[in-house]
Amino acid sequence: MKPPLYLRAVPYLPLGLFAALGAVLAYLVRLPCRTGGWNDQVSTYTNFCYTDIYPLYFDRQLATQNPYFADVPFDKQVEYPVVLGEVMQFFAWIARWWEQDVAAQAVRFYDLTVVLMAISLVVGVLLMAAVAGPTRRWDALWYALAPAVILAAYINWDLVAGALSMGMMLAWARQRQVLAGVLLGLAIATKFYPLMFVGALFLLTLRTMRWRPFLVTIVSAAVAWLVVNVPFMLLAWDGWRRFYVFSQERGVDWGSPWLFFQNKGWPVLGSGDVSTMGMVALAVLCLGIAILTLAAPRRPRLAQICFLALAAFMMTNKVWSPQFVLWLVPFAVLARPNWKPLALWQLAEVWYFFAIWLYLLNQPPLERTDLGIGDDTYFTAVWGRLLTIAIMMAFVVRDILRPAKDLVRQGGVDDQGGGVFDQAPDKFTLLPASR
Repeated sequence: MKPPLYLRAVPYLPLGLFAALGAVLAYLVRLPCRTGGWNDQVSTYTNFCYTDIYPLYFDRQLATQNPYFADVPFDKQVEYPVVLGEVMQFFAWIARWWEQDVAAQAVRFYDLTVVLMAISLVVGVLLMAAVAGPTRRWDALWYALAPAVILAAYINWDLVAGALSMGMMLAWARQRQVLAGVLLGLAIATKFYPLMFVGALFLLTLRTMRWRPFLVTIVSAAVAWLVVNVPFMLLAWDGWRRFYVFSQERGVDWGSPWLFFQNKGWPVLGSGDVSTMGMVALAVLCLGIAILTLAAPRRPRLAQICFLALAAFMMTNKVWSPQFVLWLVPFAVLARPNWKPLALWQLAEVWYFFAIWLYLLNQPPLERTDLGIGDDTYFTAVWGRLLTIAIMMAFVVRDILRPAKDLVRQGGVDDQGGGVFDQAPDKFTLLPASR
């Protein structure tokens, strides 16, 4: 007989409090901007408190119009999937009702959004702890208090997608495939990166041949995605497609290694079609992940494949914003909760967080060479986080090839977050499997 819910919740209470602490610290990081610094770019960058939330209230006309339906030029439409667009609309409505002055509305819009982000962080941490299972529950502290999480938490709306992604993982772990699919569909309709988890589920399904749970999840995800997207596709086509057009046409942007190649004038890598090269590079990495999954001596854990797929997506993308660290932290920790490479990666992410704002100080129109840093210093930060993630990927690959090295699988544990994959026999492998 299971103990009452309140008793089962007790072990999670400290984690929830630590996550709340992380959310408060993230708010304090941006307090210099919250009290007026956003109105001056130099102040924003020197205080390291930039956020998209405040300026987009003005630049996307949220003070007067609603996302996707706004009568604005195409490049001023909200460039996010519909769940985030509707989150923005909801809080813009409240801000308009609450404040009369437009500047005060924008600050209130930020405050309200931060409350949602803080709740998303706490929920995400608790869900991650449940996914990790009783033997690794405290690994979720990384998501609650990692320095890069605190610094990047309120740059954008990414924590909403993080909570939905962790909810999907927990629902899958508890073998509630319909719920897992609905949460996956909503996560993809919030930020596009959870689409990479479909490939992870497919590869492990292929190895175990447990197709029904996978198909139920994918169909549920497709239905959930269509339910929230189709109304906007029919009623506000131009506004709805802005995200997809923007993603396709967007050039190389901050944080991407492709920017280094362009800046240094490398042949081919610095002058070719980055969209094509990025897709080819991602396809090559995904092929390697597929071969690894199907050829490993023991079926990999779901979190390991999700981490590798997501890291591959980030490393080959045209843009690598500072807040993308929020995507990866929970999956990196679930994949390999070893503190040394995680700490090294966090140092690299923290250095990148400070480097990007210092670099922007040195760029037009500011060109404050007395305050900012140059190309070479900035690109040490770009390559620092790429290389530290590559190191973590290499360790995860080693754990997959040598399962005895996997910290999570000690003591007879298989895959506590794997759902139907947990303890599943291998049905299809490229090489003979061994236990």
